[in-house]
Amino acid sequence: MEISPSLSPGKKGPLYVVGIGPGSPDMLTNAAVSIITGAEVVIGNDFYIDQILPLLKNQTVIRSRMGKEVERAREAITLAGNRNVVMVSGGDPGVYGMAGLILEMSEKIAPDLKIEVIPGITAASAGAAKLGAPLTNDFAVISLSDLLTPQEIIKARIRALCEVGIPIVLYNPKSRTRSGMFEEAITIAKEFLPADTPVGIAKNCYRPDEKIIVTSLDEVMDLEDEIDMHTVLFIGGEETKIIRRADDVKGIFTPRGYHRKYVY
Repeated sequence: MEISPSLSPGKKGPLYVVGIGPGSPDMLTNAAVSIITGAEVVIGNDFYIDQILPLLKNQTVIRSRMGKEVERAREAITLAGNRNVVMVSGGDPGVYGMAGLILEMSEKIAPDLKIEVIPGITAASAGAAKLGAPLTNDFAVISLSDLLTPQEIIKARIRALCEVGIPIVLYNPKSRTRSGMFEEAITIAKEFLPADTPVGIAKNCYRPDEKIIVTSLDEVMDLEDEIDMHTVLFIGGEETKIIRRADDVKGIFTPRGYHRKYVY
């Protein structure tokens, strides 16, 4: 880890685990801004630190990188023993973020440390907003990363979700070294869902290189090159449909169920 100038003693804790949303400063909550700017120490992955640089003035900043989550969590817990520390996490810290690891580790090495989790806008919410309203009813979120979850478990979960016909959001669909699970997931989905099932590709939401694509289950593999670790994929459920929005751009919509109860 790269550590900025030497730490100075400060008040004890708490350790804040703060979600910084999808990447745009506009998507930060007021609570997140207040806590980050008031911290003595801010620690996080390089990618996320870079997203909040305008907020980092007098804080000690500790940069880390992908694959160093355990070391990063231990450092944050240790420093929070006598400093006001913020661990930043992309999206929401409780959705594939750092909150779970921080709580798990602190229970063992610092059970009396006060920890507060500050929510952020997760990728599913950000991507859904850009696509329209694909998650208005029941839905599920699953990660295709097999770093911590075996592939067979991931495939079993995808199969079960496709069978019940609710929209599915796929996090971490594909990386430079891992592409097989994405193809497997689409193959499984095709066993249970119609070929024209809407599929949304939301890449780099609320960032300068944002790209939003609406396609179908039958054609999504033609767009495989567009999909990476900065992409969230939406596979529609049995009621999901493609709509044309006012700006003549395709969107995705899943009805909540009002049409079954009301006339409008």
